[in-house]
Amino acid sequence: MLKMYKEDSPKVKEVEIAPRTFRHGGNKLFFISLGCPRNRVDTEVMLGILLKAGYEPSEDLEDADYIIINTCGFLEAAREESLQTIGQMYEEKKDGAKIIVTGCMVQTHAKDIKEHFPDIDYLLGSGDVEGVLGAIESKGKGSQITSARSYLEAGEIPRTISTPSHYAYLKIAEGCRKKCAYCIIPQIKGPLKSKSLEQIVKEFRTLRASGVNEIILIAQDLGDWGKDHGFKRSAGLIKVLETLLKEEGDFWLRLLYLYPDEITPDLIKLMKSDSRICPYLDMPIQHVNDEMLKSMHRATSRKEIISTLELLRAEIPNITIRTSLIVGFPGESDAQFNELVDFIKKYPIDNVGIFEYSKEEGSFAATLPNHLSDKVKEARQKKLSNAQKKHSKKLLSKKIGKVLDVVVEGYHPESPLLLVGRHAGQCPDIDGVVILNDPTGVEVFGKVYQVKITDALDYDLIGHVEQS
Repeated sequence: MLKMYKEDSPKVKEVEIAPRTFRHGGNKLFFISLGCPRNRVDTEVMLGILLKAGYEPSEDLEDADYIIINTCGFLEAAREESLQTIGQMYEEKKDGAKIIVTGCMVQTHAKDIKEHFPDIDYLLGSGDVEGVLGAIESKGKGSQITSARSYLEAGEIPRTISTPSHYAYLKIAEGCRKKCAYCIIPQIKGPLKSKSLEQIVKEFRTLRASGVNEIILIAQDLGDWGKDHGFKRSAGLIKVLETLLKEEGDFWLRLLYLYPDEITPDLIKLMKSDSRICPYLDMPIQHVNDEMLKSMHRATSRKEIISTLELLRAEIPNITIRTSLIVGFPGESDAQFNELVDFIKKYPIDNVGIFEYSKEEGSFAATLPNHLSDKVKEARQKKLSNAQKKHSKKLLSKKIGKVLDVVVEGYHPESPLLLVGRHAGQCPDIDGVVILNDPTGVEVFGKVYQVKITDALDYDLIGHVEQS
């Protein structure tokens, strides 16, 4: 069972995994993957390795012989969630079940994990994904935490997709070459490491052959792909997209994540040229005040951010834009914060993730003066969220009366009388959905239907399938 909660590695060779013989049926697995989609892909690789070796997933935690927790270590809150999750597993597991903890928190805070859980069975570094079989078959307690801080599939490594069968993530790069002041991703994941174009195409074809119709490209910043091999700005990403678009068939390509300094006219032109690229961008901007942007070590100015937004809206009128903003960065004044609020009103963005600044040891920002109180940060987060909520509904309301291509995914979690789906401007797990209040016309899940939008909520749309 895979439950989702929300150094360069060595070259990978083909892995031969011989089926195991188990005593007393002790081969049941229960996975928990925390954090970002990149973590999820690593979890799927570990799951694939173990299934190929003869282990079986379990729907029931209490039935599991091995519990594998892929942690996130990006922020203090994420590390706290990881510790809480480990603790919960200890409380609910059956006697004798082994707990293996892997991922980013292991790479950077293994000592903290051991202090809280001295009886942990095995710790596996974030770049040591392929060691999961050895971890669960270890006869005693142990660890494998090498200098390989991130993992990129580069050979015949099995992977078992944990998402619904019609969409999947494709990780094209790991690590980060940027030096944002608030972020410790470069320390956690290491320098930029781009997957080869040959391997990307190979994985793309494998996903398509298995029935996946929506492939979500992910990296810390997609626009950096290939810069470790000489590509400039978004030229590498354009090369990747042009290559994938040569593949036959109807599919959706979705881009996560793309920083504003990487969004070029050439990239926008390519997005316009092929409807298989979703008119959707997750474009983290973090702030719009120039002093704050400079202090954050961001590569763009307020003027450049606005120019990029206006160009995207003009060239791709139906585009959906998601971003992330940070409130309460050290030294942020009332006026600088209010500039963010005014920006949201004047340049509405479809979806915004708003985060209170988190002081992370090892980041440049942690050394800055004038850190703000939790009370101030919380109040600013609430104020900005309320402002965004009003404008989000206004943008959604513009879709009322339109007919959209919607992939219908299943029943609404709160009612079997409703169905849910997504249009091309809605990313799984993080954005709103399209609610269908009439199942008429829906034959199978995972298929795209023409849906007429009849109403808008704060974050979701309501509609029904158009009858021919």
